[in-house]
Amino acid sequence: MTEKIRLEAVTKLFNTRGTTTVALKPVDLSVRDNEFVALVGPSGCGKSTILNMVAGLMPASGGRVLYDGAPVAGANRRVGYMTQKDTLLPWRSTADNIRLALELKCRRTAKSEADDRVAQMIDLVGLKGFEKHFPAELSGGMRKRAALARTLIYEPETLLMDEPFGALDAQLKLVMLDQLQRLTQDRRMTVLFVTHDLAEAITLADRIVIFSGRPGRIRSIHDIALPRPRDVYKARFDPDFAHLHATLWDEMKDDVIAAGARA
Repeated sequence: MTEKIRLEAVTKLFNTRGTTTVALKPVDLSVRDNEFVALVGPSGCGKSTILNMVAGLMPASGGRVLYDGAPVAGANRRVGYMTQKDTLLPWRSTADNIRLALELKCRRTAKSEADDRVAQMIDLVGLKGFEKHFPAELSGGMRKRAALARTLIYEPETLLMDEPFGALDAQLKLVMLDQLQRLTQDRRMTVLFVTHDLAEAITLADRIVIFSGRPGRIRSIHDIALPRPRDVYKARFDPDFAHLHATLWDEMKDDVIAAGARA
């Protein structure tokens, strides 16, 4: 399996009003093509910062961030980035929000082709019948589906996802996890996924990367050998799932508690 993303001794410092904060100690990480990797750790350990550097939204302070073997320099248009907030435009309908990515100058698409792709995406994420609804008229889960469709419509090779389902209730989150698993496997996508939810990470990931508290460093990397496709509704009742969850929590709980105390 070929390598899609590589971090080589990557560090990140933030300078604010004369104060320097070390967000990341040297991090070395490789993500293979078509692999689903979850980044897990306490708040403030640099997980989202890694996504921002892979997306080309900020440079590393030290080391190198590579995509397909080439240094990331500027916006990485080969990735799709789904953040914690859905960032849907309130004055645009569901269909027009999804279409937005195709209207950008760098991805301009003929109207007939765009219409077809929007219709396919709406059907794919289960929003048929809600094409003309505005964001305020959609449920939280529908908004997340629209955001996911907008991210997928320009067919990125890699998905960067920063706690995309964190605000959803437990039942709706399971529905979205099931949908995400099917979509990414069918499209053979590479996924780098940030979450605080261990159960979510174990359900989805091929590997889980555990980070220490700030300044973030990789504490350990775990292969998740649970068979695929995974039943997101029943997986957590599997004894192997429970054992993995207990093992990973024991490893990270002190950092999580310390981060909570700092907050």
